[in-house]
Amino acid sequence: MDEGNFCKVRSILFPRNVLMGHGVIKDIPEMCKNFDLSGTATIITGDKTKDVAADSISSLLKSSNYNVTTISIGAATRENLHKTVDLAKDSHANFLIGVGGGSKIDLAKMAAKELGIEFISVPTSASHDGIASGRASIKGPDGPISMEAKTPLGVVADTSIIVKAPFRLLVAGCADVISNITAIKDWEYAERLLGEEFSRSACAMALYTSEAIIESADLIKPGVEESVWISLKPIIVSGVSMAVAGSSRPTSGSEHMFSHALDMIAPGRALHGEQCGVGCIMMMYLHGGNWMAIRDALIKLGAPTTARELGITKEELLEALTMAHKIRDRFTILGHQGLTYEAAERLAKITKVI
Repeated sequence: MDEGNFCKVRSILFPRNVLMGHGVIKDIPEMCKNFDLSGTATIITGDKTKDVAADSISSLLKSSNYNVTTISIGAATRENLHKTVDLAKDSHANFLIGVGGGSKIDLAKMAAKELGIEFISVPTSASHDGIASGRASIKGPDGPISMEAKTPLGVVADTSIIVKAPFRLLVAGCADVISNITAIKDWEYAERLLGEEFSRSACAMALYTSEAIIESADLIKPGVEESVWISLKPIIVSGVSMAVAGSSRPTSGSEHMFSHALDMIAPGRALHGEQCGVGCIMMMYLHGGNWMAIRDALIKLGAPTTARELGITKEELLEALTMAHKIRDRFTILGHQGLTYEAAERLAKITKVI
């Protein structure tokens, strides 16, 4: 082999510090100083999360001699992203702090990328694995689009705050991570059939997170801060696995394509992670794996496992299944042709989704 022809290059960006646990929100000013962040901190938040955490963070930073501005914004849409970028420019932001659920953190990480500045992730809930990732989901006219974004410089996940969020959000985050197991199977399938480039280290990380949630499903209960603690590490590591892979491949496969199809057909009925969990049950069956173990873990968590529990009709679920393969150019167990209506109906019935 001629070593002179070797020219592979990979840049892997991780959060430099992850603070996780009870009351760690108070350490945000110290984290900023340790990162040599100075000037104006602009907080990206929402109306609800402003009261939950953003106002406290603003006071903490001001008492540490930071200039602070706050942008309260809505859903993670292209329009709101443009507004966030413009408002951050107007505030002369030197760095951003995303405070809230997935949409606020996604807006912060995309705005940070566009502005070329750093950002810190402060989740107030854990509804999906984007807390620590360099990927964002931004809604366009044709549904959500996964985009390369700014990896957070730091993550501050305060369990005493996250435990106060609706338990449904934590369950959705756990279901999202469980669904990594079929995303990995899809990637392995693409490697075998198409020779797609594959990262065993990224897959090992993503598989660990899925198995950790499945094994701990009995321990994750509403209103229990220890449950948030148990869930957070796998959720954060799941996001980091995308940085290792250089894409969302280890955490997003056919089950996510099914979820994105549902977002187009029946928007707003269920949470992203909930949809991915149900998709995971069906895709695991197609892979010939233990779909019943996935279903059992989701039931233990209190996550949806049927179309009715997702708030959608049988017809909407089957339509999503038959169009899922068209959602993005990513080879999965659904192949290039996808499922016929009859095959989709049979799959949903066998796995007790309808």
